Amino acid sequence: MFKSIRLVMAFLLFVVINLPACSAIPVTKEENKELPPVLKQDELVRPYIQIGRIQIVREVYGMDYVLEPNLYDWAINSLREEAYKMNADAVILPEFTSRKITIVVFPAFPSTEYRASATAIKFQ
Repeated sequence: MFKSIRLVMAFLLFVVINLPACSAIPVTKEENKELPPVLKQDELVRPYIQIGRIQIVREVYGMDYVLEPNLYDWAINSLREEAYKMNADAVILPEFTSRKITIVVFPAFPSTEYRASATAIKFQ
């Protein structure tokens, strides 16, 4: 009985240790894909239909020194990637927001929520 409990505990320990490592593995992307552009209202000269609303939320705990300077680039690239998955021709009306979140239980541990949203369109 103790042998099976030790075996289960060893397996659980192995899973707990290796599970976070999966998120650190880089995902290979298609380099040849053409992402839809982000268009301004005055650039829309053809009729279009709205495919859907794209909204991406990223919550960062602690200080995010990597993302802070490139927030605009991160938001634009993320919106274009999602529009590509929807087979959209373009992205319009992008919006970017961020807000600080204070955790009441542990206020010394700040959190920031970044939110990017836009509308994916298909030309007729």
